[in-house]
Amino acid sequence: MATSLLRVPPPQELLRPLAVPERLLLGPGPSNVPSRIQAAGGRQLLGHMHPEVLQVMDEIKAGTQYAFQTQNRLTLAISGSGHCAMEAALFNLLEPGDAVLVAINGIWGQRAADIARRLGMLGAARGHGRAEGTGLEGRTPRFAVPGLVQHKPLVLFITHGESSTGVLQPLEGLGELCHRHGCLLLVDAVASLGGAPIFMDQQEIDVLYSGSQKVLNAPPGSAPISFSERAREKLLKRKTKPPSFYLDMGWLANYWGCDGEPRRYHHTAPINSFFSLREGLAVLAELGLESSWERHRAVCTQLCQGLLDLGLELFVKEEKARLPTITTVRVPEGYNWKDITAFLMDNHGIEIAGGLGPTVGKVLRIGLMGCNSTSANVERVLRALRDALNRCHRSRL
Repeated sequence: MATSLLRVPPPQELLRPLAVPERLLLGPGPSNVPSRIQAAGGRQLLGHMHPEVLQVMDEIKAGTQYAFQTQNRLTLAISGSGHCAMEAALFNLLEPGDAVLVAINGIWGQRAADIARRLGMLGAARGHGRAEGTGLEGRTPRFAVPGLVQHKPLVLFITHGESSTGVLQPLEGLGELCHRHGCLLLVDAVASLGGAPIFMDQQEIDVLYSGSQKVLNAPPGSAPISFSERAREKLLKRKTKPPSFYLDMGWLANYWGCDGEPRRYHHTAPINSFFSLREGLAVLAELGLESSWERHRAVCTQLCQGLLDLGLELFVKEEKARLPTITTVRVPEGYNWKDITAFLMDNHGIEIAGGLGPTVGKVLRIGLMGCNSTSANVERVLRALRDALNRCHRSRL
């Protein structure tokens, strides 16, 4: 027998069965995937141009229009996470010489500013919405009017549900204000869609995007996005091509049947992710947006009261400024947040998270999204936290 040319043996870990533990995911996402959506993602693959797949894509488009409350024809799902949708929005809207104003009220504003700089928008203005939720700063961010006047941006970016701080940013009047100044309003609703009211058309939002793995309870990897007619006209008038072929909205609009032309191949889409996203949107449609909003509000209220009863301090002081899907609570004095999250994981099979970006080391983040937004889960995580506070080492310093 000839001597094998192989020098790298099969990895032993791949010769063992896949092991995935059962956990209750009550962090800021992803959330647990219910059996119906799991089953959809496990269906047999079809080709990405098969008529049955194109039909599923049409149903995703209709479900997204419902979830966003929009009639925009340029509505689809990006083949990627919410980060990918953020890049798609900025890559397609901005050209060299365009200015962008970014409301930084947490990590997602920081990320948007980073992407803008990578596009060469080095003069991207940084403003602030509500950052730590210590009180309302008015119906619109205080920086908006002077920022729009001074920088004359083409785009204003703001995060509706800031998962790093647990703050819900009000949007009323912001779209109208932007349009008075010739600016497009771009909104990140990854953490808020389905959990808090948002009305794309009525609030005059020009680009809105979300993700699959939060309230929609689908695996991460697909991201609903929609462009208003104002935004679509900007895309059509571009002087240069978007810097990303993969995220070129002209190609994607055609593949998703948004431009009235015969659909052409652009990329091999994540077919089974689309099956899962379709079912997540179907569950939301069956429940109804208003019922979903109310359920998340009520469950969040129950959690907040339970945290206060444990003697903990909520990070977002004002109730109407709290994001209903992700609650931030200050790390209690004397405790290490990592000890608490590890204790819940090891002893209760529950994931909660520490802070992110501006809240690193300051807060614990508890997510109750979609199928996880239940009274029973509130009681379960409160019991686990009470146990952690009793049993985790507390520093005497």
